[in-house]
Amino acid sequence: MQEPSVLIAGVGNELKQDDAFGVEFAKVFGKLEFLPKRIKVLEVGIGGIHLVQELHYKYDILVLVDAVDWEGVPGELFFKEVESITDIEKLPVFEKRTFLADMHYTSPMRALMLAKALGVLPKQVFIFGCKAKEHDDFAIGMSNVMQEAIPKAVIRLKEWLKI
Repeated sequence: MQEPSVLIAGVGNELKQDDAFGVEFAKVFGKLEFLPKRIKVLEVGIGGIHLVQELHYKYDILVLVDAVDWEGVPGELFFKEVESITDIEKLPVFEKRTFLADMHYTSPMRALMLAKALGVLPKQVFIFGCKAKEHDDFAIGMSNVMQEAIPKAVIRLKEWLKI
């Protein structure tokens, strides 16, 4: 039985402090030696359309790595499967037009909605998030707690992927 193909997409804004977590994680994880060919690491940043374009290569699993603002303490890691993604066709006409007006800079969830509409959304989608500490202001550089979370996140994802 062939192992599933996996896309690990680091998303976030490097100009908004801890929001850079996903991008910084992808830089580190993508440099791992002996990364199996079935696993691709991509820095998406804030260009969600780039993610949708990559999904045309048909992956079995998508792992979005991002800073999150969920319950918990800064630096805490979360790994959750995305339960459902809104169907664009079910949006009211005005919302659908607004949604499709500019897809260059889109949120990860909007990118997933578009991928679903195009039939390229993987069967399994996960969010691997890290609780952000500082993300409200424009500034370059993540907080220490987020920087310290990256090696822990690398270990956790390697264990989950069994590599």
